[in-house]
This record gives sequence, C-alpha cells and structure tokens, in this order.
Amino acid sequence: MSRIILYDYYRSSACYRVRIALNLKRVEYETRPVNLLKSEQRSDEYRALNPQGLVPMLEIDGHRLTQSLAIINYLDIRFSNQPLIPAAAAERAHVVAMAMAIVCDIHPIDNLRVIQYLRNELGHTKDETDRWYAHWIAVGLPPLEAMAAKKAGKFLFGDAPTGADVCLIPQLYNARRFNVPLDDYPTLLRAEENANKLEAFAAAHPDRQEVPA
Repeated sequence: MSRIILYDYYRSSACYRVRIALNLKRVEYETRPVNLLKSEQRSDEYRALNPQGLVPMLEIDGHRLTQSLAIINYLDIRFSNQPLIPAAAAERAHVVAMAMAIVCDIHPIDNLRVIQYLRNELGHTKDETDRWYAHWIAVGLPPLEAMAAKKAGKFLFGDAPTGADVCLIPQLYNARRFNVPLDDYPTLLRAEENANKLEAFAAAHPDRQEVPA
C-alpha cells in the first residue's frame, strides 16, 4: 500500500473525525498540517489538490478523498475490521442519521468560514459569534440525545463505537470550548466517557496533534 496522507488541522472537527476513524481501523498515516487560521486551505497549491479548499483530505489508494463522512464510509468499506456503520438497512440508517445530525445540522453553521464571515463581513463581535456558535450546538444536541437513547448501549448505538460516535466526540469537544452545558445529555456523555477510554479516540484529540506554526 502506498503512503496514506491526511491533510489536517488539529482543531477541525471534520479532521478530528477522520483521525478517530483511521485510528479505529488501525491504519497508519502521515499528517500534513494545513493552517486554517493562515488560510492555507485557500492557497492555489492546496486548491489544485482539493478544489473545495477544505480539510480534511485523505490521499489513499491513489485517490484524493474529501468530506469527512465520505472518507469514513470509504475507510469502512476498504478496511473490514472495527465496522463503523452497521450492515442492516434500518440500523445503518439510524447510525448515519445520528452522524448527519452533527455533520449536517450543527457543524456547518459553526464552521470557521461562517464565523469569519459573521465577524469580517457582517461586523459581529467575538462575543456575538461565540454566542452564535454555542447556540447552534445547544439546539442540535437535544434531538441527538433523543435519537441516541433509543438504541444506545455503551456507545450511541450498542456497545461498540460507530460512525455516530466518531462524529460525536469532536462535537462535544467544541461544546466544552464554548461552555455549552451538557448535563442534560446522559446518553451522549456515557458514549463520550466510553469512547475516551479507547486509545483510538484519545490519540486523535486536538491536544495530541501538531499545532501549525
């Protein structure tokens, strides 16, 4: 197998997800940091590789894969160990729905480029954009708690981590950064506690990544 390269930013939720998935699959990879705060993702050099100008991007098997859920799905099909998405249709839909509740309903509204637009183009203060960020997390977590409670075990679905947990842990990391109260989400917190006991999750944490200069 040729080298596997993850174009990464240590605090990116989407990159955090992919790091967890790679670790759960026990796939060795190299990291190439892309400094979002210096807009390196918008450079001509990076856009030549990824026209969206976003992270993560994973170079694997001769492909350049983008979008975290697409990458996770690829990894789940490519590497059969530690399945992240159930095979049964209804169970698969449930896990994917929980993942998408985070990836589609919470994260895009709080993405760095949205926050930068609110600040730079619309003139909002840091306090106002911080409140924006926290608001949409607080709006998104209650329905996720209700969805997860239906079939949760140690994790959001049963007793093994799935793609839903891979998406959850970075989102809760962000929630704490913005002081969002989490006491009302016991199912999510139980999944987080069990996930953080696993080295695959712990090793993907932003505090253990290279911080770009």
